[in-house]
Amino acid sequence: MEIIWISGREVKELVDIQSVNLAVEGAFRQHGFGNVEMPTKLYLYFRKFEGDLRCMPAYLPEIGMAGVKVVNVYPANPSKGFPTVMATFMLIEPETGRPISIMNATYMTDVRTGAAGAIAAKYLARADSKTLGLIGSGRQARTQLLAITDVFELEKVLVASRHISNAEKFKKIFEGPLGIDIEVCKSYREVCRADIISTTTPSKKPVIKGEWIEEGTHINAIGADAPGKQELAPELLNRAKVVVDAYEQAVHSGEINVPISTGEFSEDRIYAELGEIVAGLKKGRENEIEITIFDSTGLAIQDVTVAALVYDLAIERGYGRNVEF
Repeated sequence: MEIIWISGREVKELVDIQSVNLAVEGAFRQHGFGNVEMPTKLYLYFRKFEGDLRCMPAYLPEIGMAGVKVVNVYPANPSKGFPTVMATFMLIEPETGRPISIMNATYMTDVRTGAAGAIAAKYLARADSKTLGLIGSGRQARTQLLAITDVFELEKVLVASRHISNAEKFKKIFEGPLGIDIEVCKSYREVCRADIISTTTPSKKPVIKGEWIEEGTHINAIGADAPGKQELAPELLNRAKVVVDAYEQAVHSGEINVPISTGEFSEDRIYAELGEIVAGLKKGRENEIEITIFDSTGLAIQDVTVAALVYDLAIERGYGRNVEF
């Protein structure tokens, strides 16, 4: 029995943002209808090394694929020459349970997270949104930008980072190729002028205050994906329509996990899961003045659907390497 190994370089060459956005939107729709199997992600904490490992399985009957991702998050890794996030995915054939592919899922994790932000903005942001604000300028910020520009015709991007040199580098990389004016901001507050805001930091303290956000703004809260992380002030959550990717994960490790634990936010204030909105079971944005927030923890169904896309393209184009199992 053989499986196909697909490298990180090949994954990057095979997928495009538009295809990933469509695949992830379909996965959220199936999640909304209840047509998936997906237990809550499992965490292992390596506190001695200030890192963690997460195991994320899921099954999507609609596309006939299942799989599991193992992903680690080590904030100090760049100083050691490794990425902060590294991931491996195993794609599994449901009929037999046999593994059919193992692939580097590090880039895949970036683009499927970007797609979640884009799909959330599609349903929750104002249709006339023209500006995107980015707090953080790393890999997640890059895919938020690329995925959202596939959905919205942006005229301006505002970006701020802990180190302004990183934001300036971000501008140099993307302004020319995308043909969008990118403004480097000196403070996070300046970024909050945007119609759509994506936060992509590992912060454990709020980086956005409630009074900074104007009516009609949509926010993708991307960075809080583990217990103790928090990017938004509780008073902002309480002003907004809060949508999560999955209730249980969000309560445990999403943007709302800290304010729920302190009593500053209540679970009953969660409006919906994104899948319910994509499936048409609940409304998305209902007027031009409401503030909307998408709490993204990252779902295994996103990984399965993108891995299936990568696998099909690899077979079609002759990518990958067959190895004996």
